[in-house]
Amino acid sequence: MTDGTRLATDVYLPTTGGPRWPVRLVRTPYGRVNYNREYGAKAELGYVMVVQDMRGRFDSEGKDLAFIDCGWGDNKDGLDTINWILAQPWCNGKIGTEGASAMGITQCMLAATDPPGLVAQYIAVAAPSLYHHATYVSGALRAALIDGWLTGAGFDPDNMWLTCLHPFYDGHWRKLNSIAEAPRIKVPAVFFGGWYDVFLQGTIDGFVSRHNNGGPGAKGKQKLIIGPWGHGGPKADLGPATPMGELTYPPNSLKTPFPCGGDAWFEFYLKGVDTGVEKVPAVQYFTMGAVGEEDAPGNEWQTADNWPVPAEPTPFYLHVDRSLSRKAPETANGRLAFTYDPLDPVPTRGGCLLLSWNEYGTKRKVTSGTYDQRDIEQRPDVITFTTEPLAEPLEVTGRLTARLFVVSDRIDTDFAVKLTDVYPDGRSMNVTDGLARCRYRKGFDRLTPLEPGQPAEIEVDLWSTSMVFGKDHRIRVAVTGSNYPRFDVNPNTGWPAWPMGPTLKAHNQVLCDKEHPSCVILPVAGK
Repeated sequence: MTDGTRLATDVYLPTTGGPRWPVRLVRTPYGRVNYNREYGAKAELGYVMVVQDMRGRFDSEGKDLAFIDCGWGDNKDGLDTINWILAQPWCNGKIGTEGASAMGITQCMLAATDPPGLVAQYIAVAAPSLYHHATYVSGALRAALIDGWLTGAGFDPDNMWLTCLHPFYDGHWRKLNSIAEAPRIKVPAVFFGGWYDVFLQGTIDGFVSRHNNGGPGAKGKQKLIIGPWGHGGPKADLGPATPMGELTYPPNSLKTPFPCGGDAWFEFYLKGVDTGVEKVPAVQYFTMGAVGEEDAPGNEWQTADNWPVPAEPTPFYLHVDRSLSRKAPETANGRLAFTYDPLDPVPTRGGCLLLSWNEYGTKRKVTSGTYDQRDIEQRPDVITFTTEPLAEPLEVTGRLTARLFVVSDRIDTDFAVKLTDVYPDGRSMNVTDGLARCRYRKGFDRLTPLEPGQPAEIEVDLWSTSMVFGKDHRIRVAVTGSNYPRFDVNPNTGWPAWPMGPTLKAHNQVLCDKEHPSCVILPVAGK
């Protein structure tokens, strides 16, 4: 690298053709030697495969600080690697990058340096902004993801300290936000993700930023593929369908109607072979529906030219009788109360997760996807709001938000929201969820304490989905104070959740009246 650090790099050359070939680059924190069989085979497709250990990882020199040196900071390891490749006698001047998860993040950081020779990328299940899509969501630390990943992958403990020392969106995180650098990016890319992936919103935001605001060569040339999958993508090896938690989506969920795989993508952009990928619709997304119901609407692929697709932001209001409807409240002084105890948090069950674990306080194994939430909804610290059975199907496609008017007796607390699809048999299956840390309600770069006892308006980002709620199904919204370990527990003191730190119970209220019309805003597609 420019600063003299040496990064361990393997080069796989094709055994035929040459002497110059296009190059496919992968930069990984997981040990390059773990991929020798896979990338050795790809070299036989007529590419030079270059696989590199990130700085400080495995056989590479330097300090192990995840992604800090991959982009446009003091060190530019991705750019330096591209320049090294271009100088090699086996490179024909065309380079593509690929990889999922962490290997996708390195691609996002690299693209913003506008490297010479880079002509295309294939980015799967990745976070283009490390603050907004990976580490903190609405100011809350993604505890299971960050602690679990850094610890499980054996990263230097300084990574966790850096995370804790930068709870705000500040200069540290701006150097790890490729979304803001979209105008500098000049290459086409595929963004591949899943509705239950831990980086779902990052996949969507990465596509949107480049497709609409990218530089020449990037704008209008991105592809987005979203299926009913978790972080591992479609699992055809598990059978002829897609298991996601306690639901299994039908066989058509495994493959997109217009194929756009990595090999076809690079055959076109690196070799000039017409594989049809350029003509693939910009957006392919799977609209989920009820599982196990004959002729249920949904469970089909749709296409679009851009994202979001046309939809009408439609408020569904929370009422003091625990109903949920499109009619706004007309009563005065309607409110519902619950007590949030940080020492007894509401457990995470399904959703957009990375790792699996035993559910908090139980031996139940939890993974990404959708699970029946009924026993969680019976807790005294969970308030639910439910529609009447739907008279006709309702498609919801796009970004969802809960707008709540709340009161607390603490200067800070959390409000967690979950949207579920209630089947006619009573199962309440999670669709999306989110959490808002109240002290960040006016920006992630500042603190705005609550005034105890006084109403405050907050927004809870529920990320995105595409879902048809079937006839006779009901839509439910659950509101509570925690969702652990998906998000760290708020001690309700105004301070971070330091280990062994003090905690306070928070007595919280959700206002549901004419003056304070709390609601969830659903992007209703079609009608």
